[in-house]
Amino acid sequence: MNMTIMMTISIMLTIILIIVGFWLPISNPDAEKLSPYECGFDPLGSARLPFSIRFFLIAILFLLFDLEIALLLPTPWGTQLSPTMTLFWSSLILVLLTLGLIYEWLKGGLEWAE
Repeated sequence: MNMTIMMTISIMLTIILIIVGFWLPISNPDAEKLSPYECGFDPLGSARLPFSIRFFLIAILFLLFDLEIALLLPTPWGTQLSPTMTLFWSSLILVLLTLGLIYEWLKGGLEWAE
């Protein structure tokens, strides 16, 4: 297929999808939909209310395991350079994170209700 035909088709398809995206949604805003979502708290209330530390713990654990995925994603490309070192570093990351998870579990940090 000719390059100009492919470019024309892709540009036309993009324009059509943008136009449909503006026309298609039906929006009926009300007070609830327009209010900001703040984890179930009243956004207009006091900012000095006590907050459960367990929410922060779960968020930090999520970020930690999300970082694990980001660190392990380049592993297939690293095996082309030095397979033994890549396996060592990947295993080290997994062992450290597993030990951290076991520590949190034994300390009761993952217990939501007491």
